[in-house]
Amino acid sequence: MNNLPLVAPVFPAGREPLPPGISDEDRDNYLQAKKYQDYMTVGMESCVAKTIIAGGGGFVIGAFFSLMSSSFAYEDPLLRQNLSTQQKAREIFKEMGRGMYKSGKGFGKVGALFAGIECVIESYRARNDMVNPVAAGFVAGGVLARNSGPKAVVGGGLAFAAFSAAIDLFLRRETAE
Repeated sequence: MNNLPLVAPVFPAGREPLPPGISDEDRDNYLQAKKYQDYMTVGMESCVAKTIIAGGGGFVIGAFFSLMSSSFAYEDPLLRQNLSTQQKAREIFKEMGRGMYKSGKGFGKVGALFAGIECVIESYRARNDMVNPVAAGFVAGGVLARNSGPKAVVGGGLAFAAFSAAIDLFLRRETAE
């Protein structure tokens, strides 16, 4: 190699210097692991993966909230008057499951919709700033309120955009250390 000042060194492909602690015998294993790590990084940065993860996370959170709120649900004692204790328990658990699924589905839909729209906007703009979540919130809020008329679309978009901005400002704040 020629050591010229202010010129970056050039190495042949596959012969780059290895990180400290990795010997030349481990080069093939290191390169194989690095290749898989790059595949995972590309996959996790894709809009499809972000949408699926947000939808799955929303489903879990919605189901959990429904499970917690079902403990406060009012139950009419006359409704299950003629059932045995085991039958009552089975009916209560079925109701809880239906409620968890319904709530989880709603949260998952909102999470996937918002994350997908935000990722597409961020990919298009090639920037990660406050405009992306606010614009995604406006579009997602409008889509969610689409069946209620134009005023509701604008109102839902503005409300979701404001909520998205507040959450993003909270997450981007400087922490006092």
